[in-house]
Amino acid sequence: MHGELRTAPADFLAGGGEASDLMKTFDWAATSIGPMDLWPQSLRTTIGIMLRSPIPMVLLWGADGIMIYNDAYTIFAGGRHPRLFGSKVLEGWAEVADFNANVMRVGMAGGTLSYRDQELTLYRNGVPEQVWMNLDYSPVIDETGRPGGVLAIVVETTERVLAERRISAEKDRLRELFHQAPGFMVIYSGPDHVFELVNEAYYQLVGRREIVGKPLLEALPEVAGQGFDKLLDTVYETEEPYVGRGLPVYLQRDPSKEPEQRFVDFVFQPIRDAQGRVTGIFAEGSDVTERLRSEDHQRLLLNELNHRVKNTLATVQSIASQTLRTAASTVAAREAIESRLFALSRAHDVLTRENWDGAWIGEVVAQAMSAFQSVDQSRIHCHGPAIRLPPNVALALAMALHELATNAVKYGALSNEVGQVELSWRVDRMRELPHLLLRWEEKGGPRVVPPLRRGFGTRLVERSLAQGHLGGEAMIDFAPAGVVCTVDAPLLDTEVAVLI
Repeated sequence: MHGELRTAPADFLAGGGEASDLMKTFDWAATSIGPMDLWPQSLRTTIGIMLRSPIPMVLLWGADGIMIYNDAYTIFAGGRHPRLFGSKVLEGWAEVADFNANVMRVGMAGGTLSYRDQELTLYRNGVPEQVWMNLDYSPVIDETGRPGGVLAIVVETTERVLAERRISAEKDRLRELFHQAPGFMVIYSGPDHVFELVNEAYYQLVGRREIVGKPLLEALPEVAGQGFDKLLDTVYETEEPYVGRGLPVYLQRDPSKEPEQRFVDFVFQPIRDAQGRVTGIFAEGSDVTERLRSEDHQRLLLNELNHRVKNTLATVQSIASQTLRTAASTVAAREAIESRLFALSRAHDVLTRENWDGAWIGEVVAQAMSAFQSVDQSRIHCHGPAIRLPPNVALALAMALHELATNAVKYGALSNEVGQVELSWRVDRMRELPHLLLRWEEKGGPRVVPPLRRGFGTRLVERSLAQGHLGGEAMIDFAPAGVVCTVDAPLLDTEVAVLI
């Protein structure tokens, strides 16, 4: 009789909570496992352990997998509780019947199964839900020594999985922003400043080379001695950030060329671990080379403008004082000053259109002669190759041509109806530097009588190309047949047009 001793039917349910109360009133006789008082001890013991566990657990007993679970599992079951209680597992969770069929097949054969973050679609509350779970299945051995059922431990990981996916997506988004950022970004690791992460803008700055995973001085050997490694050392040791503005750096952007100078704005910011220790440095900045060059160019332009304004004012002052000194009357002085200032203005217009980068000799000549050419007949014949003149030579030549034409109108070839002027130019390449050779020759005018003294106009022509650093000369020959003026001015190679 000792082998037939049984405990009271409900002793194993004590302390089982809501699920225990439900089991006491449930009609187990209507299921394939029969009434409770006939249950084997293995089933009772397993249920007693399960009911007292805070972890969601469900027992699938018998060939039908009759579901018996604890209070923690009711939360997982959602709106399907209490209908699941005492049901066949393949019917209770019909949407995952194939999955559970495999569980029963393996478990009832004595095998175990374990899943981590298993994705399933469940209808717990009438609508489909994507859920993730950690699932562990083990067989429960009954008195016959064979599996009488399968015990499942069910831990839902949906919130964690979704949180991890959100974090991963955020990391991917941040990584994409990192790589697409217009400014360069770098993460250095450790005291040797090993490149851990580099964005596209940094590759554009230093040139495309294998740098990730290498220390700074190994990856970019040309920066040794430029001070950037020392700055990084200081930030790493003092744990204080550093801000640099417009610092020059020489980089071997192209292996086939010499290191190229760039200018950068940047910030070195220490990176700390959970304990507050510095483990690396984050660098962020931008290549400001073009902005500094633009600023330098702007300063150069302002300085050049100041120089040109001073020179122009000096020219105007000279024109006014010399004209007033030699003019026969106030009216004549006013007319001469206005005429010369208009010539200067026309030359400035030509250079302004070219951003004061120089001017083509043909345009300088055309503007200077425009006031002296007849609408219906041209008496000033101009010809020569295309030559690019620097601004100072263009101004001097324009003023000289204006004086020559004015003199021709008053006294020379343009003072009658038949006189002509031949204006030609070429480039002499036989000397160390190419020279502009220009010739003004008057024909058909009144017989020329050399002046008793050099007037201001004559002196302006002869001296305009000789002043300062121009190094040129202009000579006027008052030949009886007509005035001849020759101009000889040096040109830089870059000032000679390819059209010559």
